[in-house]
Amino acid sequence: MANYFSLFLVFLTVASGLIWLLDSLFFASKRKAKATATGASIAGSTANAEEKAELPYIVDTAQQIFPIIAFVLILRSFLYEPFQIPSGSMMPTLLVGDFILVEKYAYGIKDPVFRKKMIETGTPERGDVVVFKYPEEPNIDYIKRVVGLPGDTVVYRNKQVYIKPACEGASTQNCGKLRPVDVEFKSRGEFVQDMAPLLRYTEQLGDVAHDILRHPMRDVHPSHFYTQPGTRSNEWRVPEGQYFVLGDNRDNSRDSRFWGFVPDENLVGEAVAIWISFEFERAPDSWLPSWIPTGVRFSRVGGID
Repeated sequence: MANYFSLFLVFLTVASGLIWLLDSLFFASKRKAKATATGASIAGSTANAEEKAELPYIVDTAQQIFPIIAFVLILRSFLYEPFQIPSGSMMPTLLVGDFILVEKYAYGIKDPVFRKKMIETGTPERGDVVVFKYPEEPNIDYIKRVVGLPGDTVVYRNKQVYIKPACEGASTQNCGKLRPVDVEFKSRGEFVQDMAPLLRYTEQLGDVAHDILRHPMRDVHPSHFYTQPGTRSNEWRVPEGQYFVLGDNRDNSRDSRFWGFVPDENLVGEAVAIWISFEFERAPDSWLPSWIPTGVRFSRVGGID
């Protein structure tokens, strides 16, 4: 849907702009001349001739919507785009009902239709929360946290993430050591899933400290993971130009462990802020439809860790 909407915005902007331009170049002067002649023959004056040259409906509409549509296109395509969080895979960082702003220029300026990078502005860093086109279905937007950078080796064992960072100018086979990502227990029971209180930890990824959730009983067997040729089922070597991503709700997230890596060209941008957050939980006997929010969580508005 995102690509179709971008295409619609581009079409509407170009069409309304062309209508306005062609009218200004070829038709506006003729209308004014005709109105002048008509006004002079009737009233002997040309003072109100320009007012008498009424704009055709399609030209008037184009002039009214072009500035608005062009502004929305530039804002959405190159600066910031709003997204809604539809699932709990990024809990506790992002909750269902959060509406976020994604910085579109964080990882390159791309054209709004074919999404080809025109200007390089940066690359993801370890710990960034990114929105990207799901590699298996590019029409779907996913949001996860970057864990592995190009050249890294990532291992996921017993709910613990291990990383061997890549080193520039050296073989990744012999560079660095496989080390566990630092985690520290924080709390238990704030979130419940499948009748079980989830365990909350603080995880340190590079310079980013953020919280994750672990299910005390659920664990996915490595046989269900994406298997990269030449590695074990719970180990991945991140190819150049690609990234390894995980959800913060580790036992309730379909991420790189299951389908592989995110190519650079699939990146949409970095999630930088929550601009509004709605609560959708309701009592079992509530008569309200599920899509109607029950409240606003103003405390969640702000930056994303």
